[in-house]
Amino acid sequence: MAASREILSSSLSERSSASILASSASRSLLGTGGGLLRGTLCVRHRPPPAGRSRRCRSSFSKTSPAKETTRNPLVKVVTPLEPEEFQVRAAVTIRKKTKEDVKDAVARHWDGLSDIIGWNVILQIISEELDPKPKKSSEAALKDWSEKMNAKGDRVICTAHFILDKNFGIPGPSRWLPLRRRPLPCNSWVQSTKDRRKRRVFFSNKPYLPAETPPGLVQLREEELREMRGDGTSVRKMSDRIYDYDVYNDLGNPDKAAELARPVLGGEKIPYPRRCRTGRPPTDADLHSESRVEKPHPVYVPRDEAFEELKQGAFLAGRLRAVLHTLVPSIMATISADKADFSSFHDLESLYKEGLILKMGLQDHLLRKIPLVRQIQDSSEGLLRYDTPSILSKDKFSWLRDDEFARQMLAGVNPVNIERVRTFPPVSTLDPAVYGQPESAIRGEDIAGHLDGMTVQQAIDNNKLFMLDYHDAYLPFIGQINAIEGRKAYATRTIFFLTSFGTIKPVAIELSLPPLSPGDAASRRVLTPPVDATSFWLWHLAKAHVNSNDAGVHQLVNHWLRTHACVEPFVLATHRRLSTMHPIFKLLNPHMRYTLEINALARQNLINADGVIESCFTPGPFCMEMSAAAYRESWRFDLEGLPADLLRRGVAVEDPTQPYGLKLLIEDYPYANDGLLMWSSIQNWVRTYVDAYPSADIVQSDSELQLWYWEAVNVGHADKRQAEWWPELDNPASLASVLTTVIWLSSAQHAALNFGQYPMGGYVPNRSPMMRRLLPEEGEPEYAEFMANPHRLFLSAMPSLLQATKFMAVVDTLSTHSPDEEYLGERHHPSTWTSDARMVEGFYRFSAEVRRIEKEIERRNADHKFRNRCGAGVLPYELLIPSSPPGVTGRGVPNSISI
Repeated sequence: MAASREILSSSLSERSSASILASSASRSLLGTGGGLLRGTLCVRHRPPPAGRSRRCRSSFSKTSPAKETTRNPLVKVVTPLEPEEFQVRAAVTIRKKTKEDVKDAVARHWDGLSDIIGWNVILQIISEELDPKPKKSSEAALKDWSEKMNAKGDRVICTAHFILDKNFGIPGPSRWLPLRRRPLPCNSWVQSTKDRRKRRVFFSNKPYLPAETPPGLVQLREEELREMRGDGTSVRKMSDRIYDYDVYNDLGNPDKAAELARPVLGGEKIPYPRRCRTGRPPTDADLHSESRVEKPHPVYVPRDEAFEELKQGAFLAGRLRAVLHTLVPSIMATISADKADFSSFHDLESLYKEGLILKMGLQDHLLRKIPLVRQIQDSSEGLLRYDTPSILSKDKFSWLRDDEFARQMLAGVNPVNIERVRTFPPVSTLDPAVYGQPESAIRGEDIAGHLDGMTVQQAIDNNKLFMLDYHDAYLPFIGQINAIEGRKAYATRTIFFLTSFGTIKPVAIELSLPPLSPGDAASRRVLTPPVDATSFWLWHLAKAHVNSNDAGVHQLVNHWLRTHACVEPFVLATHRRLSTMHPIFKLLNPHMRYTLEINALARQNLINADGVIESCFTPGPFCMEMSAAAYRESWRFDLEGLPADLLRRGVAVEDPTQPYGLKLLIEDYPYANDGLLMWSSIQNWVRTYVDAYPSADIVQSDSELQLWYWEAVNVGHADKRQAEWWPELDNPASLASVLTTVIWLSSAQHAALNFGQYPMGGYVPNRSPMMRRLLPEEGEPEYAEFMANPHRLFLSAMPSLLQATKFMAVVDTLSTHSPDEEYLGERHHPSTWTSDARMVEGFYRFSAEVRRIEKEIERRNADHKFRNRCGAGVLPYELLIPSSPPGVTGRGVPNSISI
């Protein structure tokens, strides 16, 4: 258990007690044991024996928290004497660590010794009533830990006994009284007094709006929130539970190398959402940059946000795979003259069939002399073989087809960028004095032969033309990207035509380079579907550049920015401004699980200077500046909900006669079709929950709720606070809308953008994250190479072996569900998170609806009329199927952004 002891749940007398104070005098090192406590406090009256004084104590039977049913014996009072004190017994279940290192074992034994000498976990019950101060029980020590710490199994039960005055709130004994068992979900840690002098307060599971808070708990409620906010100073310790805001000033490492310096994201110069503050000192080279904590040392997140043991184990296992997958290619890249590029598509396929060691020549005499490589080869060869991505499972050549290239814009890992063409040719919003003529170079004659007999205007009028437009997102950065050795990119536009079969097909790709100097003409190249062998390979190179841009926008904007980064301020505001007693906290709590921890790990390993994202994606050191540019130019909270986003992109129009109030212009759009099912179910659940606010006045007068929203907007998204599009939080309908959007982003939207990364991107040619060559032009030396061996040049434009396997290992980890995941419609111990029976019933209805949606999605995936999700060699669209087993499954909607 060690110094940090986590209480997950307890229970209290239904009338007598609404909170419990806890502290620990144990002095072992924080975080070494991590014991989890689950508890029940059970109250039962027993009359005093005959002949005994009126001052008596009742006795209490132990209840097991692992069982949902408990005997409720009734005891009839047989004496007129009224007891002046009563005894309450708490049964607390401690979940021990399943794996211990030496430090853990020492800490556990020190805890046992601490318990023997009286350094215990101390509990105290606080009444809801005032008299005139809050009424308190006697202090009670958590017993038996020293005796039970060596018990087998991962759970042990300890007890504590309290003495309560007769006026504490327990009903008098002149009536029949059943055993009362009231859950108290704590889900937090009791820490050593060395780390935290004040006692922790855990409130019961009964929700209260601020104005309804019982008198005895008002001060505790306010003090708890004040402590969670901290004072904005000092370096945070790993034992802290303080939630505060800061800018992204910890991505660079200028003390290590000047080229690792990165601009601060957040502020007037480069707007960005805020992240959780750690308070580390500045770097020596730049006082505006925060010093970094490099792995394996942990980055601070509030103690309750850290991964639990099962999750941490799964995450570390994924990191081990990543290390092993990249170690051998790194050695090869060091000793290989050709930098270990793929020479054939068979080399790529061998990563799944034979593994790196067997196929890539690492059994030769030189590398056999390296002990670490030999050890890996002898004992861990299975870890070096990649699982076959789903994209290859039904048709290993599907990635080459134009229809599959287009289908993935509707049912792939990034189906949220396709938009309707409203103006032709498309027009840029960039400054023409800097970036040249704003109109696209694509002309009507380029695509006229691919529109099934329609003119361009007819296609536009009939909502048949759609576009993937990455021109403005990339063009400002192209010059800097292309100046980096081994990085080459275009700003791309791709036009699609909606066929009579409900599928879309690409009809033109525009590749643009910026002017060499202001006033010069931009370089633009338009390609259309191939007519011969040469145009076939050029067209596929152009598609590879489109996919690379799509991969960059997906990772930097849609995945990281719009879910991870933009949700974090709402998580911080929730903990800082909403009491755990608040009904909205109880609604949001499962949708915040692990988000701060995974975002902290991303800052440490993924989005940092020279991290995985910069190493594997074409924009390199400009990745996060591109993300910030998207936040500045296009992010709007009011358009982040699914229906609003579909309308914004023009892929749907308002239609009150349709089930969701809109009509999809691409009827077979798997992400949108399934997403609307999920959106509607979340929306209905939230509206049911918000019925606790029967009027606009109650919403407006809820001080905690109003401060929550104000802070999320004005502090968490401070650089956008003046925007007029922020919704008002002034009535139940607007509250439900805001909450639905936050939950949608945290659950279904993130799942749709995350868990297909390895199934769709694990085969690099399908959507290469990086391009290393531009298209060859006639007259260039590369053109002769291209004509002689086009597939070899195509592969040389893809990432190298080292870059590809590093990327594959990372997206494999990011696509993995952990064994302790909670999925939408699921809550561990669903009857304990609130005592509001109406809300529990509403949640079970929501859960049943989610299960119905799962069956409906499975039905659609088997329906041959849906050609974008069913057909020969076509992958079903499963990313929004709610449930999933552990592992890389390409399905499953967790409650929160947890990976």
